[in-house]
Amino acid sequence: MPRSPRHPSAPAVERRDVRRPAPPPREPRPRWRTALSAVLWTVVALGTLAYATSLAVPLWFQAHDQRLLIVTSGSMAPVFDAGDAVVMRRVDDPSQLKVDQIVSFWPLGSERLVTHRIVDLVTLPTLKQDDATGRMVPVVDPETGEPAESQYIITKGDANKENDENATPYTRVRGIVLDVHPGWGWVLQWAGSATGRAIMLVPPLVALGTLELLAVQDARRRKKVRLDHRNRDERHVDAYLHG
Repeated sequence: MPRSPRHPSAPAVERRDVRRPAPPPREPRPRWRTALSAVLWTVVALGTLAYATSLAVPLWFQAHDQRLLIVTSGSMAPVFDAGDAVVMRRVDDPSQLKVDQIVSFWPLGSERLVTHRIVDLVTLPTLKQDDATGRMVPVVDPETGEPAESQYIITKGDANKENDENATPYTRVRGIVLDVHPGWGWVLQWAGSATGRAIMLVPPLVALGTLELLAVQDARRRKKVRLDHRNRDERHVDAYLHG
């Protein structure tokens, strides 16, 4: 069926191609801003890595049934000196102790850990500290009435001329030294101090805060650019439609 011709009085509608607004242009980031972000992320990475390492190293040795001890004196020089760290393994039986081994122990009457070399193994009467006098007295076996005996070690620091003053019972031996790491002691001591932890943690936290502020500023700037661009497009479309 043929279409009817358009009525001559019908108004003509002008069709115009209204194009979709172009996306807002991306502003190039200034070089100083890129460099600052790189520096801040480097601070975060280094601080986090240092702190994680200070925690992971002792835990790694503990997982292998070993401990790291910090050397605080030079009595065993030149084997190790103050500021070094030694790797120690716990002793479970007296048969593990041998002459010429380096061991860590608590001397009688002291809670200060000492690391010296075994120069002799002996069996001596068991001693205990008298609460009234503070002196070491023999322990009597309640069944036999005879003095009880225990295995003792005679120790000496390699840098000392004389043996240690008292023999040490096996029960006060903490462990056998397996290895030495020069300089580790100072690092571990510093990392465990309040100053060391502050230096490792505060700068990364400040850097993260600064990065967050920069990100907020970038987001606000991008939002402003989008709004400005959209307003310009709307004005352009209005002018086009009403032109």
